[in-house]
Amino acid sequence: MQFLIFPFFEARNRLQRGVSAKEDGLKEIVRLSSEYNRYRRSSQGIKRVIAQRRKGFTLFSFLENRAGDAGIKTYIKYMKPSISTGAGPYKESQIEMKLEEITLRQLVDYLYRIESPDNVVSIKRISIKENKKKSGRLDAILQILTFK
Repeated sequence: MQFLIFPFFEARNRLQRGVSAKEDGLKEIVRLSSEYNRYRRSSQGIKRVIAQRRKGFTLFSFLENRAGDAGIKTYIKYMKPSISTGAGPYKESQIEMKLEEITLRQLVDYLYRIESPDNVVSIKRISIKENKKKSGRLDAILQILTFK
């Protein structure tokens, strides 16, 4: 029993644990493959949208035009552009913009105009503070990004 039966059952249990571990690994590979394919399809959608943007599209001019449409160009304190050099197929183009002494209604109108899935423009971060000089006015710092 000790030399024949027990070692047989021990080896069988070890094989079953190994098979179970391999099955778990395979399930993880299938899950990751599905997630990868979903990201790849999403990436192709972004590629298509970027290709459909008007020729010569720049985030800076887009934001400036929208500010003119919203009537807030005079409230822009600064616009600082930057380009990220990521490892992916797209470069992230980002602008930090400061708006001073703006009303809440003007800010909301401007945000509505710039967040554009058609142009792959989104707001990455926003910081809003009450303006200390004028009551009822706000100061906002926006980080807006798109992809090239």
